[in-house]
Amino acid sequence: MARLNLILVWLFFSTLCLYSCPSSAQLSRHHYAKTCPNVENIVREAVKKKFHQTFVTVPATLRLFFHDCFVQGCDASVLVASTGNNKAEKDHPDNLSLAGDGFDTVIKAKAAVDAVPLCRNKVSCADILAMATRDVIALAGGPFYEVELGRFDGLRSKASDVNGRLPQPEFTLNQLNSLFAANGLTQTEMVALSGAHTVGFSHCNKFSKRVYNFKSKSGVDPALNEKYASQLKSMCPRNVDPRIAIDMDPTTPRAFDNVYYRNLQQGKGLFSSDQVLFTDSRSKATVNAFASSSKIFRANFAAAMTKLGRVGVKNAQNGNIRTDCSVI
Repeated sequence: MARLNLILVWLFFSTLCLYSCPSSAQLSRHHYAKTCPNVENIVREAVKKKFHQTFVTVPATLRLFFHDCFVQGCDASVLVASTGNNKAEKDHPDNLSLAGDGFDTVIKAKAAVDAVPLCRNKVSCADILAMATRDVIALAGGPFYEVELGRFDGLRSKASDVNGRLPQPEFTLNQLNSLFAANGLTQTEMVALSGAHTVGFSHCNKFSKRVYNFKSKSGVDPALNEKYASQLKSMCPRNVDPRIAIDMDPTTPRAFDNVYYRNLQQGKGLFSSDQVLFTDSRSKATVNAFASSSKIFRANFAAAMTKLGRVGVKNAQNGNIRTDCSVI
């Protein structure tokens, strides 16, 4: 217990610098104070409307932000549509499962911002996505945090850039750490950001190997809770319709909470890349800490999201502010 308390204290204080230390030079919480002072409220109201239409708005927008930031930085390049001579990021196989509701959330928020004459074409799509992501997290019961603003939109979006840049369902801890480290994120931050799987869903083909074709006598991944494995089989029978999707969090799928980590303690991580956070001794203590304290998880998640939002930020020299988020 003493060791766990020390871990909890360390995790908590490790987040403080992210709130008090300088951010990327160009990013500021008050970037639009003069050009569009009410931008956060405008975006929040648009996101609320979309949220009340469908809960999918939450995981769809959150996942969109992750997929954007991990490829060429947080520059809204994932929002760009392909053209006759360019296959954009969103059409890479790893992005085809991004739900349309995430894109629609940004489109609606952008339209709401541009409907205000003072704000028209002043706010980047990258910043709108960052604000919308924070807002869906809060609407689902997660932490509300201040968003640093001032990103410009990227001038490039190529499907080939996605190769090897996004975490896969079967990743080991080493692979996860390597990918997140490439974006300046620590193992603790990776475990915190993985908590986003407390909401959302997955198509059966992303984990079916764990319940049907695992290299074990039963064909089932022994790290899976037996009862949970049976439930997965019933929800995802062999040759299931590929459009069928199930909740990532079988316990509280519509609440942004720390139950994800408690699920891992019980062998209920849907992906092997989820469950490995608990089965690997190097990250197990962090999972236990987040499972035992909602406060510690929320603080670490908010801090990690702030740090993620600084990845690959574009400026006026290598970016612009798009009038249409889908067109460079």
